[in-house]
Amino acid sequence: MFSSALKSFSSNINSNYTVISSPTSTSGPWKIHDGKKKSTGKAVSVFVLDRKSLDSHSGSLGRSSAASMKRATEEVVDRLKKEASSLARLRHPNILELVEPVEETRNGGLQFATEPVTASLAGLLAEKDEEERPGGRGGRSSRFVTEDSEGGRRRRELEIDELEIQKGLEQLSKALEFLHDHAGLVHGNLTPDAVFINAKSDWKISGLSFSSPPDGSTKATSVQPINLSEALNVDPRLPRSVQMDLDFCSPDFVLDSNLNVGADMFSLGLLIIALYNSPHISPLQTNSSVSTYKRLFTSSSTIPSAGNSFLSSRPIPKDLTTSVLPRLITRRPAQRMTAKEFQQSAYFDNILISTIRFLDSLPTKTPNEKAQFMRGLSRVLPSFPKSVLDKKVLPALLEEMKDRELLSLILQNVFKIIELLPSGRRPFTEKIMPRLREIFLPPSNSKGPVERDLVKEAGLMVLLEHITEIKNNCSGKEFKDEILPIIHLAIESPTHSIVDASLRSLPIVLPVLDFSTIKNELFPVIASVFSKTSSLGIKVRGLEAFVILCGGTNDPAANNDGLDGIMNANASKKSSSTALDKYTMQEKIVPLIRAIKTKEPAVAVAALNVLRQVGGVADADFVAMDILPVLWSMSLGPLLNLKQFQSFIELIKSLSSRVEAEQTKKLQELSGANGSSAAQNDDFMSFGGTNAFGSTNGGAEGGEIDFERLVKGNAGISESTNSMDAGWDAAPHPQHPNPLETRTQNQQRSPGPPQVQRHLPSIRTITQWGH
Repeated sequence: MFSSALKSFSSNINSNYTVISSPTSTSGPWKIHDGKKKSTGKAVSVFVLDRKSLDSHSGSLGRSSAASMKRATEEVVDRLKKEASSLARLRHPNILELVEPVEETRNGGLQFATEPVTASLAGLLAEKDEEERPGGRGGRSSRFVTEDSEGGRRRRELEIDELEIQKGLEQLSKALEFLHDHAGLVHGNLTPDAVFINAKSDWKISGLSFSSPPDGSTKATSVQPINLSEALNVDPRLPRSVQMDLDFCSPDFVLDSNLNVGADMFSLGLLIIALYNSPHISPLQTNSSVSTYKRLFTSSSTIPSAGNSFLSSRPIPKDLTTSVLPRLITRRPAQRMTAKEFQQSAYFDNILISTIRFLDSLPTKTPNEKAQFMRGLSRVLPSFPKSVLDKKVLPALLEEMKDRELLSLILQNVFKIIELLPSGRRPFTEKIMPRLREIFLPPSNSKGPVERDLVKEAGLMVLLEHITEIKNNCSGKEFKDEILPIIHLAIESPTHSIVDASLRSLPIVLPVLDFSTIKNELFPVIASVFSKTSSLGIKVRGLEAFVILCGGTNDPAANNDGLDGIMNANASKKSSSTALDKYTMQEKIVPLIRAIKTKEPAVAVAALNVLRQVGGVADADFVAMDILPVLWSMSLGPLLNLKQFQSFIELIKSLSSRVEAEQTKKLQELSGANGSSAAQNDDFMSFGGTNAFGSTNGGAEGGEIDFERLVKGNAGISESTNSMDAGWDAAPHPQHPNPLETRTQNQQRSPGPPQVQRHLPSIRTITQWGH
């Protein structure tokens, strides 16, 4: 027990990999678990064989039977070890790649690690059968469910359309060609359980536990030949998954006891029929019985042929039924096509398969061939199934991006794929965004100025042209963290076309960003480039960017700011949520415009649009003291034509009207707050009203009235008022009537305290009176 425990603890896979406890799929006796290497995070698939699944019946057998069962189980374990060790020796793009060699587990089982696989072909076909059954999946949760990058659970995209089948069959035939012609081996048990689909949607061959050199082979190999009679002797005590599957077996094995490479081609023909059949099973149903198999071959009606539609319940493509299957499902091995001939058949003669072939061989092509391929690829991309675009074409293109000379051409196709996919967010964030950051942003530890890279700039231009697709396929945080630094790089580029494209992208970029990011990260970069550039074109584009940053638009039809009382319908489209605040407009943008030295009309008109936008939100006094002087100065530019001058004058008038209206309103409010006396103080010699010369009693009159109001009420006020009126009007000079009386004859006297009704006479009136 201690030895077994020690063996488990010293397991390379258990020590160096994090393995998900529940399997994601199964294939034959193997349970397949997702895993990641702890040191690198690289994804793998871990194949695990539970020993208990092999000897579960041994406990009910007698002693001799139990011993026999143990020997049979050991033989199966040795055969499955052979399967994993064969993967280590056979290195080919279409044979499952081994990452960690086979090792024993604590309970005597086996495990090994391979490249990530999505499912076996058998599991995929079983899933399709379940979908096609009446009632669908019957409520059972799919075995092919995984978590996405945001923590949500989604169904794995497992497709088996025509192109997937064509591509997969060609890949299987390439693997068989390698086994037959180079490794000198017969696979021996080519079934859907022996085919795996990896994360790139490629079909890979495995299941090599019955592989063997063909009879009469002279090629040197370390693989021991199998005993056909023993391999065909089905042991009912063992699971069928660890024994040769007679349903996909060639008559060369069962009827002739002959090991030859043509047997694999017969099995390939049966597998093709299973792909189209419903349910997806072999047309030969032997029930694991050799006698049943032999009986099927005694009648032509039970042998798949063109005459009985190859015993498929669904139609098979014509190219297969006319030229391929008749040369695979044939009794004599010499009449069967080879794996190489299969690849050259008319079945694969179409543009999509040819494109996949070229894509697979892209690293071997010349730069000119690669460039021509990339230019034409966008025309055929819409014809590909979405799953092939996502899992096959897109990863191949991203891998090829290491060739910087092809960067712009590859990016055009990459964004075309994102546009075609029904849900491009996941592939964009998981696959494309990390590559963009890696390519365009300098390493964090780099120092000094980055050298100009024309190839990278061409790629950057393609990225800016597709900024809408980028925005639509990532969150605001992802855009800010991953894409905004690239846009900053573009704005600061020494290439004017790059700067121009980046500034033109602002209407798309701004709605994704929050106010703080716009003000503190994006605006300073644009302002810096604007103030430093010597290009009039960039100057104009920078001013147009300021219009956008201030919540406006550069559409001439939408530039009506409403100051003239006519609000354009497009004004409602302006988004204040993306505009800078008033302080930044007044204190940052207007000084930049004031500092413009050029008299170029295009710059002046662009500045006019900015000032129109700022003037709509700035304070009235700021408009009067800061904006209008700038507008007047620019309006007198010697290069402006009449129409441009009139545009300045129209804005000057509208802003001046706004200042006038606001100032008038302000003064009217102040007048109302100070009482009606403010309206009568028109004579600047009145010195402020009734107290112009000061009161001899220190203001006692007002104090006395207030006091009388307090202690006597209205009666006291009335008496006091009458008394004072009498005092004013008593004993006038007969020849000099009272001038105050004359002055106020036509004035309606309102009730209230005398100090509100009366005003001291002016200096001129007093002089006349005294005279």
